Amino acid sequence: MLLEVKNLYFNYQTNNPLFQNLKLNVDEGQIVALAGESGCGKSTLLSLIYGLMDWQGGEIIFDGEKLFGPKGNLVPGESKMKFVAQNYDLMPYATVADNVGKFISNINLSAKKEKIEELLDVVGLTDFAKVLPKNLSGGQQQRVAIARALAILPKMLLLDEPFSNLDFSRKFELRDKLFSYARQNNMSLIISTHNLEEVLPWADKIVVLQNGRLIQNDSPKETYENPYNDYVAKLLGEVNIFSEEEKVQFNLDKTHYFPHQIKIAGSGEEATVLESLFAGSHYRNKLKIHNKIVIVYSAEQLSGNVFLKF
Repeated sequence: MLLEVKNLYFNYQTNNPLFQNLKLNVDEGQIVALAGESGCGKSTLLSLIYGLMDWQGGEIIFDGEKLFGPKGNLVPGESKMKFVAQNYDLMPYATVADNVGKFISNINLSAKKEKIEELLDVVGLTDFAKVLPKNLSGGQQQRVAIARALAILPKMLLLDEPFSNLDFSRKFELRDKLFSYARQNNMSLIISTHNLEEVLPWADKIVVLQNGRLIQNDSPKETYENPYNDYVAKLLGEVNIFSEEEKVQFNLDKTHYFPHQIKIAGSGEEATVLESLFAGSHYRNKLKIHNKIVIVYSAEQLSGNVFLKF
């Protein structure tokens, strides 16, 4: 096991501690998605693991060694980890290539150049090698910071909302190359996100925080098929949430249904089509069933009244 967080207790000097008895394990080479809404503690937990903040109780053990946070290091942070936070701390007057190569040895300059080119390809910035960071967008600066962190091949890479500033078209390319590179080098990743759809295909484990509590710790498949509660279901994308009363009324098996899980059928619960909009691979339909609004995806555009099967 590469990382063990044992009974972690952390308090921001308030009456309500953020973490109490938090437990988390990460294996070597494992990709973990740390999910939750803003304010749930994701960024704080990453900062604690990396050693930027002091905790008041519990232990953090990394690669067999007990960590002590800022109390144990003159320079904040852990040498075998890298943390890409949401402030990228780039050298403003050095080129993108020089920023990426900051931690790479100068003993073999041709090897260093090849490594920089490889990393720029991973983050999709090959054409920006000679550009200064100030001339880049926020998303591009973020990718430079990721490439720089990858350069030293850390045992663990912590990424705080790494896809939040990226164009939609760039997200798939970066995710594919980044996760492939991590797996090729047996690197562990902990990636914080408020949108699990962004990382679901690549993650080995989903860890969900809610108000500082770890409420789910499962495989992506188990998390998607059996979210612990409505909060987790909403992190997985657009979802229809039913109350316990509605669950009984509609004779449902569960309280949440993703739009593709509700089918248009020849019989069932009758619903009125309020809206049917083209969404690329499907139509997104807003339907009214009794006094409940539900979202359903269909292959064809809908109108009038239809029957739903849950």
